[in-house]
Amino acid sequence: MNILGYFQKVGKALMVPVATLPAAAILMGIGYWIDPNGWGANSALAAFLIKAGAAIIDNMSVLFAVGVAFGMSKDKDGSAALAGFVGFLVVTTLLSPAAVAQIQGIAPEAVPAAFAKINNQFVGILVGIVSAEIYNRYSTVELHKALAFFSGKRLVPILTSFAGIFIAFILMYVWPTVYNSLVSFGESIQGMGSVGAGIYAFFNRLLIPVGLHHALNSVFWFDVAGINDIPNFLGGAKSIAEGVAVQGVTGMYQAGFFPIMMFGLPGAALAIYHTSKSENKEKVASIMIAAGFASFFTGVTEPLEFSFMFLAPVLYLLHAVLTGVSVFIAASMQWIAGFGFSAGLVDMVLSSRNPLAVNWYMLIAQGLVFFMIYYSVFRFAITKFNLKTPGREDEDTTTRVVETSDKTELAGHYIQALGGKENLASIDACITRLRLVLNDASLMDEKQLTALGAAGVIKLGNGAVQVVLGPLAEIIAGEMNQLCVDDLVVSKQH
Repeated sequence: MNILGYFQKVGKALMVPVATLPAAAILMGIGYWIDPNGWGANSALAAFLIKAGAAIIDNMSVLFAVGVAFGMSKDKDGSAALAGFVGFLVVTTLLSPAAVAQIQGIAPEAVPAAFAKINNQFVGILVGIVSAEIYNRYSTVELHKALAFFSGKRLVPILTSFAGIFIAFILMYVWPTVYNSLVSFGESIQGMGSVGAGIYAFFNRLLIPVGLHHALNSVFWFDVAGINDIPNFLGGAKSIAEGVAVQGVTGMYQAGFFPIMMFGLPGAALAIYHTSKSENKEKVASIMIAAGFASFFTGVTEPLEFSFMFLAPVLYLLHAVLTGVSVFIAASMQWIAGFGFSAGLVDMVLSSRNPLAVNWYMLIAQGLVFFMIYYSVFRFAITKFNLKTPGREDEDTTTRVVETSDKTELAGHYIQALGGKENLASIDACITRLRLVLNDASLMDEKQLTALGAAGVIKLGNGAVQVVLGPLAEIIAGEMNQLCVDDLVVSKQH
């Protein structure tokens, strides 16, 4: 696997722990709605919900260790997750300030401040990756009969605990330097204020085609470089009391996405519909309405973005620039709202009574302006340069459009479009994409994949391919895996 492919794998695995954030956002959001002034002090129910959500936020580091280990394991086995948990406990215990003082024989006050922050997402991700690699390599090892009980998957947590000791030994000497470098990076971005937020947002969109935006997000949204924007925002009153959040500042790496996802992209969808050929308008309308609504209501943008990302790259570049501008404006004006999943209507409503939400309603006004900007810019560019956006492509009579509501049947069609079961070396998925490894990428029929409903196809080299399906991706991946397993069982019986 090439370096890009490996980072793709890490980025996908990061979505496993991140998927727990909506639960925290819902619990804490409802809690703040119930008690917007006391933040739990005036309502036992509100306190119950806020504390329940905080239980997730406060333990994101260990969730990253467990989630990344699970997500990167070859067969998504619980043993890998357990190994990630064991490794994280070993590393963080050995590198706690008290343990460092004892091991190095120094006074507690002489321990570098970096070790007081060892319980963080960076360490969680590192331990998760190591744990997954150990699982993938040693989960099938058979020991001597005298030690047979510890063979296979039982061996993995044991090896991970020893690996944790090795990691802790290295970090005991390099962690202060790594930590100080991460903090300096975070402070340099924060020092740029709203400009830094805008630059981050621009690259956030620009990295989506290769799936590396998750890795970038972890720097700004979590405690990798000392920014930790999402947990600090969701922490609300607690974050303010602890001095880790500031009204008008915390949430600046999130707020400006709301005008884009709720208004800007739906404006682009309307422009794509209006500029499509008359005979294709009905088909384009069904696609754009579904994709636009998903973007507005939930903040899931990839089905819409991939509809023009490769057909009209100049539009996607404009989209990335406009996203950066939007985040810059919101941060400059201190119009703040936050999210646990994405910048859609649901998260805006839930975050509106968070004590860190500042003038959040102005994001709606900004969004209406960006709706008109997106619509005007997209419509002008599409017609002026005759861009082949959906509904404007040259007709292809050789591609057979398949319409079916049966997910198993649809998965079978995808398998055929990907070159058949024998061509599938690996089948996986994240929230919106099939992540595949093909034995021969040339056997893939991209036009047929599009006819089946794929919003885009990304080739990463060495047979690695991503097919963008939207929220349906994980369901289709599961059905494809089951079809391949069933076929394998039948062939063995015969």
